[in-house]
Amino acid sequence: MEIAIGLPNAVPGTSGEQMVEWARKAEQRGFSSLGTIDRITYGSYESLIALSAAAAVTERIGLVTAVLLAPLRDNGALLGKQTLSLNALSGGRLTLGLGLGGRDDDYAAIDADMSTRGADMEAILTRLTEVWADDTIGPAVAPPTLIIGGGVPASFERAAKYGSEGWIAGGLPPDAFADSLAKVKQAWAAAGRDGEPRGMALGYFALGDADPAPYLTDYYAFLGEETANMIAGSAARDADTVRGYIGGFSEAGCDELIFFPTVADPDQVDLLADAAGL
Repeated sequence: MEIAIGLPNAVPGTSGEQMVEWARKAEQRGFSSLGTIDRITYGSYESLIALSAAAAVTERIGLVTAVLLAPLRDNGALLGKQTLSLNALSGGRLTLGLGLGGRDDDYAAIDADMSTRGADMEAILTRLTEVWADDTIGPAVAPPTLIIGGGVPASFERAAKYGSEGWIAGGLPPDAFADSLAKVKQAWAAAGRDGEPRGMALGYFALGDADPAPYLTDYYAFLGEETANMIAGSAARDADTVRGYIGGFSEAGCDELIFFPTVADPDQVDLLADAAGL
């Protein structure tokens, strides 16, 4: 299983200097990819722009949106051109993870109808793949790897229909991840796809003296205080927990695990690399 690390693009107050130092350190320490989390109504950096900054200061490390909220990008042609551009500029390192999102305020901010988000995502995916096959839009480059996120049967079916590699989970523990991955594999086989889908997962961390609670309880406040506190409590706070997550997800069949930060201090990159044995 590959070990990836998230950029602090969704941690409020992160500076551009911290972002690029984080990206450089992550590549130097041997992480497989840099991930981003997507929001509209939050003090975060837009995912594709954050990954463009990371691409400019790195050469090897993968770039992953985990995930980009597709229905909030209501123009498939523009999204297609943007992602082709980033894939070209990064030397083919982009993995585009797409999902629905579940926050009313994000949809309200762009006057989108949350009740039609499934159909809207289907339309975006259809147009996106058309654009990627059309050499009149965007640079002449292979399209990025496409993975689909979500935890319901429709998401598993979209992964099998559109995903070039597979599926990415949200914040699931290893046992729930394994159950969902089995359903993705069933959908993959039912769609007549060759081989097996790639499965990716994510979790949070805050090592050393860092405290994950201020960020995570704020970010997930919309779910209620109890759930937000539970998510904050699940963040890896020490090396043993990091290794426990790595072992658990590896046994569950995960191909790549992304640890997302809860603070923006680039020293967290080294602490995680040491804990993970990189």
